[in-house]
Amino acid sequence: MFTGLVEEVGTVRERTPGRAGARLVIGCLVIGEGLAIGDSVAVDGACLTVVEMAGDSFAVDCVEETLRRTSLGDRQPGDLVNLERAMRVGDRLGGHIVQGHVDGTGTVRAVTPEGDGALMSVAAPPEVLRYVVEKGSITVDGVSLTVADRQPDGFTIALIPHTMEATTLGGTAAGRRVNLEADVLAKYVEALAPPPPDPGGPS
Repeated sequence: MFTGLVEEVGTVRERTPGRAGARLVIGCLVIGEGLAIGDSVAVDGACLTVVEMAGDSFAVDCVEETLRRTSLGDRQPGDLVNLERAMRVGDRLGGHIVQGHVDGTGTVRAVTPEGDGALMSVAAPPEVLRYVVEKGSITVDGVSLTVADRQPDGFTIALIPHTMEATTLGGTAAGRRVNLEADVLAKYVEALAPPPPDPGGPS
């Protein structure tokens, strides 16, 4: 479980074929403290398991399913990634509840400067967009954000200067594929809500 508050921007140092997909070695300066083999780390919003530790880096294995369903299939050595360790019981929930289970990928359509921040427009697939509401929460590449506006085929988020400086989103350009995770609370509401009445049924 995560909060969507990025702790550090790391760098992909190596990408090698793995037994089930690919192994990524990621350099870090902050989150390595207290990190151990078997721990969960959100890498651009995807929950992965640490399989190796070596000084200022750690390694994770990405299975083919992860490479297909997330933007991690695009990541190559030199690329920057958002990193967050799993939250601990008693931590402040400054973002929102993030599982690290990517629902799909979107594409950045435009980044428009606005004051010291920016507005980012993202095209999203229907299976994610169905859970997106104005002023609701959305996770983009592991960053907890508030939806500023919703369109029929996407949404817009406002990036404050801190988010642009402390995450990879500040350097994101149009055309980039990003990981999206909808608010899990919306999914539970949908699952528990009674089905609509059958218009052809008895009155």
